[in-house]
Amino acid sequence: IPEMQQWDDIISNFTENIEEVAYSFRLTDHNFYSRLTISIVGQLERFTWDPRQQKWNMIWSMPTDTCGVFGICGPYTYCDMSSSPVCNCIKGFQPLYPQEWESGDVAGECRRKTPLNCGRDEFFQLMNIKLPATTATIVDKRLGVKECEEKCRENCNCTAYANMDIQNGGPGCVIWIGEFRDIRKYTAA
Repeated sequence: IPEMQQWDDIISNFTENIEEVAYSFRLTDHNFYSRLTISIVGQLERFTWDPRQQKWNMIWSMPTDTCGVFGICGPYTYCDMSSSPVCNCIKGFQPLYPQEWESGDVAGECRRKTPLNCGRDEFFQLMNIKLPATTATIVDKRLGVKECEEKCRENCNCTAYANMDIQNGGPGCVIWIGEFRDIRKYTAA
């Protein structure tokens, strides 16, 4: 979460191993108390303790806009706050129900323009996006991006692939199987 990287009062720790995937943090000031919670409607909220008033105060919450809501757009779409409508089909896909799409109901899904041709399909690079939800993925931390593409081409149910370490260009492969959703497009920085 980009905003959390700017918090200088928190030291974050992300754990990922065969037994768990977890996030924890500790505060740099031991006289200060803070907590992160997920509300019943899915808001991630940060609270700090006010000792004078003896209560927790919410100082931050997320999502802050429509595209931050999980699955706001349907399968094979991306959400873009700078476009109208905010939901759009990714390249190579078209609205499943064009009439609904044209009337402004863009929460529906998109479908492929052409059928899959296993082993010979093309992949299009999507830039400045949040990667799809990882409900059906294969992860291999040893593979580079070229090997990742080859492994994806060998699997006829592979929809997309990505390098895990995009900032440093290191190894790590994520492959999405079948339908994917919850993609968000960001404006280039």
